[in-house]
Amino acid sequence: MTYEKAELERILSTQRAAFLAEGGASAEVRKSRVGRLAIAILSNFDAIAEALSTDYGNRPPELTKALEALPWSEDILHTLDNIEKWMEPQEIPGGFIQQKPKGVVGVMGAWNFPVTLTFEPALSALAAGNRVMMNFPEYQVKTGRLLAKIISDTFDETEVTFIHGDLSTAQHFSELRFDHLFFTGSPKIGSIVAQAAAKNLVPVTTELGGKNPIVIAPDADLNLAVSRIAATRVVNGGQVCLCPDYVWVPRGTVAEFVEKLISQYNSVFTTYLENPAVVSIVNAKNFDRIVGLVDDAIAKGAKKYVAAPEHEAGLLPDRESRKIPPTILVDVPASAEISDEEVFGPVLVVYGYDDLQEAIDYISARPAPLAAYWYGDDGVDFRRFLDRTTSGGVTLNDGLLHALLPGAPFGGIGNSGSGAYHGKTGFDTFTHRRSVATITRPEGVANPLVGSPLVSEQMQGYLDGAIATAIKGFEARLPELK
Repeated sequence: MTYEKAELERILSTQRAAFLAEGGASAEVRKSRVGRLAIAILSNFDAIAEALSTDYGNRPPELTKALEALPWSEDILHTLDNIEKWMEPQEIPGGFIQQKPKGVVGVMGAWNFPVTLTFEPALSALAAGNRVMMNFPEYQVKTGRLLAKIISDTFDETEVTFIHGDLSTAQHFSELRFDHLFFTGSPKIGSIVAQAAAKNLVPVTTELGGKNPIVIAPDADLNLAVSRIAATRVVNGGQVCLCPDYVWVPRGTVAEFVEKLISQYNSVFTTYLENPAVVSIVNAKNFDRIVGLVDDAIAKGAKKYVAAPEHEAGLLPDRESRKIPPTILVDVPASAEISDEEVFGPVLVVYGYDDLQEAIDYISARPAPLAAYWYGDDGVDFRRFLDRTTSGGVTLNDGLLHALLPGAPFGGIGNSGSGAYHGKTGFDTFTHRRSVATITRPEGVANPLVGSPLVSEQMQGYLDGAIATAIKGFEARLPELK
């Protein structure tokens, strides 16, 4: 269905009026809203997981529970334990910093993990004392209908509103005059949303994606790297913003790496097409896009290696079930579309290097990704990699873990997003830190720059002396130049 913009504006106006009338939510009220929303979702999670599996085509309910219930639960429980402390004004010389809710927050979730990516930022916004309007992804029709009923049964629309409409609804939603807008999705759509919000000067947090790299160092445990890369690349059918898109391997190890990776996949997926653990690509549009990226790379000279026994029989990729087997591409030219476009599917590109600097230079010359991965020792080479590249986060000898660290901020940079959330960072994202001055100048002391074009000799001497003192302070802190 389509929500007309006027209806969305009515809800926003109603929420803002309720927020202003409340005058600042107490810790007890914030905890109540957070707790009610969390319990409403978790207590209906069996039905939510089944609905998501239907919407996907196939998605194991156990996967949904592991990745769409547990991670945010721990994060929000930590937030509840610290709300009073985080709400406290921060004393500074001459005043304090007020931790003030922003008002009405809009949250636009993403289809790949629609529960986590819609409700975790919404819960953080509620903890910070805001009202929330959520826009749920249009792809998950059955799940959206279920969640709409759950939320409407739990909250009045002046507190929390759940919007599940079509693409036109999402466009209208991004144009509303929120006090803060939080968007999760692709860089392409994120740019459109940010531009729409900018017309109203709405502050935006964007959690995007990008082409996440892996570097396998010469000192890496190759078997460990293979087993963890294999799992990381195909989790949720490869439809995760943190999944790796390409891997750099010592050139003499490329063939061995590919052979081991294919063997790993075949040992895990003895069947693929009818395997209930395999997650379908979300829709036909994305299925065709991923297959098209592979076909384009092969047409331009890349070599393809595919796991899964059904592939040899010509049964995969299968458009009806929207299943694509684990695929590895080698010798991919720079002209191939997959060299620049995020895959968001179970396809991995492999590059060989003679010198680690080749890999570092390649990664640093491209838009900053959301994640980067390094397999090898925590030594000089790894530290050089950290110094010379930029990404939202980094995990050493594993996948995805930097996004799950308790209390650690999660977010991208540049092309992969702006701003962050999780834990206190999430609370701060939806909080306005307002400086309040309480100090008063002694009576008779006027501002020397107001009321007269001339400054007294006494004041001029004071200013010159203060500047000289500042210069000496900076000089004392400069490192010795050799």
